[in-house]
Amino acid sequence: MAAALILLLRHKILLLVAAAVFSVLGDAEGTQSNIVLVLTDDQDQVLGSMAPLVKTRKLIQEQGVSFDNMFVASPLCCPSRASILTGMYVHNHKTLNNSVNGNCASKNWQQGPEKQTFNTYLKELGYKTYYAGKYLNKYGMSATGGTQYVPPGWDSWLGLVGNSKYYNYTVSVNGKAEKHGGDYKEDYFTDVITRSAVSFLEEQSSSKQPFFIMLATPACHGPFTPAPQYNNSFNKTTAPRTQSYNKPGGKSKHWLLRSTPSPMSASSVAYSDDVFRNRWRTLLSVDDLVEQVVVTLDKHKHLSNTYIIFTSDNGYHHGQFSLPIDKRQLYEFDIRVPLLVRGPGIPSNKSLTNPVVSIDLAPTVIELAGGKAPSSMDGRSLLPLLVRCTKPVEWRSDFLVEHLGEGHGSIDGCPALDPGMADCTPNCVCEDSWNNTYSCVRTLTTSRDFMFCEFRDSEAFVEFYDLNKDPAQLNNMVETADHKELLAQQKRLETLTFCSGDSCRK
Repeated sequence: MAAALILLLRHKILLLVAAAVFSVLGDAEGTQSNIVLVLTDDQDQVLGSMAPLVKTRKLIQEQGVSFDNMFVASPLCCPSRASILTGMYVHNHKTLNNSVNGNCASKNWQQGPEKQTFNTYLKELGYKTYYAGKYLNKYGMSATGGTQYVPPGWDSWLGLVGNSKYYNYTVSVNGKAEKHGGDYKEDYFTDVITRSAVSFLEEQSSSKQPFFIMLATPACHGPFTPAPQYNNSFNKTTAPRTQSYNKPGGKSKHWLLRSTPSPMSASSVAYSDDVFRNRWRTLLSVDDLVEQVVVTLDKHKHLSNTYIIFTSDNGYHHGQFSLPIDKRQLYEFDIRVPLLVRGPGIPSNKSLTNPVVSIDLAPTVIELAGGKAPSSMDGRSLLPLLVRCTKPVEWRSDFLVEHLGEGHGSIDGCPALDPGMADCTPNCVCEDSWNNTYSCVRTLTTSRDFMFCEFRDSEAFVEFYDLNKDPAQLNNMVETADHKELLAQQKRLETLTFCSGDSCRK
């Protein structure tokens, strides 16, 4: 009885706040806007992965706001997605890595943070909610409730079992398992998501109820399988040869990078370039998805009253510091992602430089829906930036990035490797290890551009970069930096590492 009363009170408060927010957004009739969130998988910003998305740039970026400094709270799928859904840093939602033991879709996740994901608040605000695509990496497994389990707050559900795939996978359709094979016309997963989204939008064509759709594509995650019509796109494209490309980590980098063979073998270079091309090819189907969603919204006269958000769960690298392919590192290529937003009240073709983080997406979605983000969320709504992007807004100057390294008992085909290594492909080059575990404070203002990281390893290793002077993060300046500056960075990192709610926003 008490719990029901609390929920009713929270619902009334959210509705009262909604009325005030609509006036800010300029909706004269006070009608709640629809929201579409497109979430890609492993799509970087630094290496140019927005380039193949010509239609997305035209339909969202040129019609809205792009954030030049969008970062993730963790450069790994499951922790990052948990941060997107909850608006919390990793140390608060406690989804630490991609394993069940790391709380990826685990019972602890289901009994705690999952009950307060942003879609549960949208349900209270009267939204019809729909999810299609990859959820958390271990969703749908027997250890996490199987396909019959549907996360709270979703009216309609099409959730991929396990990690990203394009063919030969199983999805949960509102709690019922549906298997797919290898037929492009029936089974290519990005297209399945597209068709399901269009079908949902067609059903809402005459409905007065506001809707929220989240579309989480497998692209451009492995196994990097393009749709057949795009197999020959970008044939002459190679991974960008950035300043750090095929460079050794050197003694100033943490243990994993010091252990990475450099330069890469010819076969690793060829493999990385091939993956790069296929990643771009898979994104062409995402471009088609965005186009179909926009066309359908326009067809039913919903487009003018719909916010569309486009982003990714983490970045990616291709040969930087001689790491052939993956994420999980503290460097810019793994923590920067695209963020585009269009919708009512948002100016067109604007870019913003304010540092924003994946934990900001949940409070933003709630406030775009007319609600008030709960104080338990660590992030901050982007609404003030979106509707006042031509005027100065007081904003954060720093934020936290966290990663818990994964290590396996043995590495198949790589018998000589330390058992604490993980993700060792190709040529047994390892992309993660148990002691690739770190917390970083990233500072970004008009005058300061720092990254300060502490590793939880036997060395208590520290990396510190001034990106104004060293944008490629080649030179760890911890040995030469001012001692007072290092102490200030260390103190701020300690504060953020234990922050919660409002203290994360100060």
